[in-house]
Amino acid sequence: MDLQFYGANCLVINYKNTRMVVDDNLQSLGKKTILKTGDVALFTTQHDQKIEKEVKILIDCPGDYEVDDISIKGIQARSHMDEKGKENAVIYRISAAEINLVVIGHIYPEISEDLIEAIGMCDVLVVPVGGNGYTLDPQGALKVVKEIEPKLVVPTHYDDKSLNFEVPQTTLAEALKEMGMEPRETVAKLKIKPLDLSDVTQMVVLETV
Repeated sequence: MDLQFYGANCLVINYKNTRMVVDDNLQSLGKKTILKTGDVALFTTQHDQKIEKEVKILIDCPGDYEVDDISIKGIQARSHMDEKGKENAVIYRISAAEINLVVIGHIYPEISEDLIEAIGMCDVLVVPVGGNGYTLDPQGALKVVKEIEPKLVVPTHYDDKSLNFEVPQTTLAEALKEMGMEPRETVAKLKIKPLDLSDVTQMVVLETV
């Protein structure tokens, strides 16, 4: 399984011949969509915009899905903007080849024991850090990391001059300083292998494609 980052919360996950694209909202931020025909499209909130490409499947709600040799679990959660009692976000646990990749999206930082149990074992956690009322801030992101206890953390949704965010986002350098986490490495593509994962939580920064 490998992972690439396209800015905001947009990721491409490749496993064998399956290409999964998470939160391709790039057009609304001033860039081109990266979705292609035959992709698996995942959105961490309900997606109402029309998609031009004929995707294999579009998932934007909780549930259990099987796509090729991949298990995808959508878990309902309170979004960062939700009032108490509302749950309009979806966390995804993507499992293949003994790897559990979790994309939490723009969730509220106070997560319950039931939610942690539903997420289960997490090898790689993708977490936004930009804050300013838009998504998790660095402190909220760190709180979620400590609760979920992943082996590897990948930060997303930080300041990017090529994107037109509605709300200014914290820079990656500022976010990492507040989180007190030093990246193990910065790479263009993360190739996830079970043997490369440590028992101690580490961070990898992905270069933006």
